[in-house]
Amino acid sequence: MVWKSVFIAVFLISLPTASGARVINGKQCIREDFQGPSDWRPLLFDKSKKDTVYSVGVENGASCLKARSRHSASAVVWNREFDPYEYPVVKWRWKVSNVYLKGNILGKKYNDSPARLFVMFKYNPEKANFFRRIMYSVAKKMYGQYPPGSALCYIWASRPHKDGISSSPSFGAIKYIVLEAGDRGAGQWREEEINILKDYQRAFGKMPPRTQAAIAFMDDSDDTGESSTSWLSSLELLAGPPPSAKPQARGSPDK
Repeated sequence: MVWKSVFIAVFLISLPTASGARVINGKQCIREDFQGPSDWRPLLFDKSKKDTVYSVGVENGASCLKARSRHSASAVVWNREFDPYEYPVVKWRWKVSNVYLKGNILGKKYNDSPARLFVMFKYNPEKANFFRRIMYSVAKKMYGQYPPGSALCYIWASRPHKDGISSSPSFGAIKYIVLEAGDRGAGQWREEEINILKDYQRAFGKMPPRTQAAIAFMDDSDDTGESSTSWLSSLELLAGPPPSAKPQARGSPDK
């Protein structure tokens, strides 16, 4: 649904700039330690729909963010902005209990997945064309704030996707990148490492805007009516080039 694809519209605002960098393994790093829920703010959608339940706790000895989706849809956003050119590498671990049998990120009807991590970029009206400015002005009148200018959405999908990268069926400014797919890895922690600058260039054919970015996490099952639980842990923003040359979009349950 369109509302779900542009959910970031009224929430990517007034977030504190990332601070408190530390040096880990010789690299400057900003880490989320998942010590409490105050570091994440809810993104709530249509009032007629159930909200996914998010909490911060411990899973198998790891501090993490937990999402329980039961025919529901909502998200949470990390309460800090960062410069993607200063911190282009994002690392995290995630786990899902299961994928959605009917889930299909390429269509609007069953556009659900148990885990999505968004990297969102602010909209800049000064660099938009006439039609984009009109569209975003209408959105601002409706919601009070501009939608994001663009976003990368890293997905644990229900099934593999050949190309790995696709556009949201409802909002072309969001590009889907499949990192995990299928049930084979369900119940296991999977480690991810992405480079925002490289992925943005692959997805959009250009470098990302020189603007602040923010991260959101989501488990949604409102379209399929199914249920799952997902976990996010060990979230880090790293300065400089990625420490290893890993494939960025696998689109397959095998690694």
